[in-house]
Amino acid sequence: MSVRRRAAVLAATAVIGTAFAPTALADESPAASPSPSQALPSGLYGSTDPTYDGVWRQSLALLAQHTVGVRPAAKAVDWLTGQQCADGGFAAYRADPAAKCGAKTQVDTNSTAAALQALEALDADDAVTGAAVKWLKSAQNEDGGWGYLPGGATDTNSTSVVIGALEAAGTDTEDLRSKDDRTPYDALRGLSVPCDEDGGGAFAFQPDKKGRLAANADATAAGVLGALGEGMVTDAEDDGGSAGPATCAGGDSPTAEQAAANGAGYLADAVAGTGHLKSALAGAEDQPDHGNTADAVVALAAAGRTADAAKPLAWLEKESGDWAARSGPAAYAQLIFAAHAAGADPRDFGGADLVKQLGATGPAAAASTTDKSDKDEKKDEDGDGGVSVWWIVGVGLVGGIGIGFLLSGRTRKQQP
Repeated sequence: MSVRRRAAVLAATAVIGTAFAPTALADESPAASPSPSQALPSGLYGSTDPTYDGVWRQSLALLAQHTVGVRPAAKAVDWLTGQQCADGGFAAYRADPAAKCGAKTQVDTNSTAAALQALEALDADDAVTGAAVKWLKSAQNEDGGWGYLPGGATDTNSTSVVIGALEAAGTDTEDLRSKDDRTPYDALRGLSVPCDEDGGGAFAFQPDKKGRLAANADATAAGVLGALGEGMVTDAEDDGGSAGPATCAGGDSPTAEQAAANGAGYLADAVAGTGHLKSALAGAEDQPDHGNTADAVVALAAAGRTADAAKPLAWLEKESGDWAARSGPAAYAQLIFAAHAAGADPRDFGGADLVKQLGATGPAAAASTTDKSDKDEKKDEDGDGGVSVWWIVGVGLVGGIGIGFLLSGRTRKQQP
């Protein structure tokens, strides 16, 4: 669920005293280089300045590798767990993880949620994941949702990524109630643009100063997943391959399920023409937004609109190579999530091996889980008196039955 941020947004929000969590900080521009005096940790993915996105990109990289059956390097996992503060929260990046987190350490919901999803998938120590769950629960707003920073105004992207993380950790988010007896889904429903308004069915990032909701494609991709209780990695809920317009349902008070379906319908319409979403950055409105398009593919597939995901997926296969190379590990992870959700092969994505490209941005991974299972199987065969049970099964397959195995694997700016 790609909850994507850009350096320009971070710079702007720093002026007004707020911040947003990054994924690919330079989505359409050259990536920032680390300071010559800054030595990056050997366990960290990516070669650019990690100040605003270190934990985020590390989490996505580890989660994507796990999704395609690759066991990440132990030092990469250790680096991520070492970023956790004693209270369970994660900041975007701590240059000195040995130093205790203090009042100036800006822990945030997005970094914590992303780390939790990755560490849950990797079966990290319960003390680590349990502390993250506790911290996220403590940061829930009275309206049921979450802002980027504890106590900050609720937004669709933060609420959705937290829902996915808590669900991954076994928390029943439908019964997770705030002090005002509101659930996360109440918060998302309140951020769904009413059907009879411009952009009806989409999600807004946040209400504007007058309380109005403006459709935002990035928030919509996140909101669909959040309303469905899904995380960044999701399997397609196939609708039978049918595509077409969806009627916005629920008026100004949709159920969570209706809000998800409405959002998916909005995304389907948005990508139907060109196959991609456009950037919301000032001066770049006519430029394609690769990361948001990848997030839209995941959301469409999760909502059962696999046929509608086909066109943007094909566009990404053809057009995303340069963007991913510029943007780094989080971008490769987003593409892997999109391929996985839509049933494509991330090892042959428009001719590119996303798994290999992601792996090249960080420490060498351990043996893949599939390699290990192959070795275990071979060991079982060798201990079977020279006659493999799989050989016997293979005889029965000569009649024409085939078995195949496929390993397959978000700008916070108001967008019209």
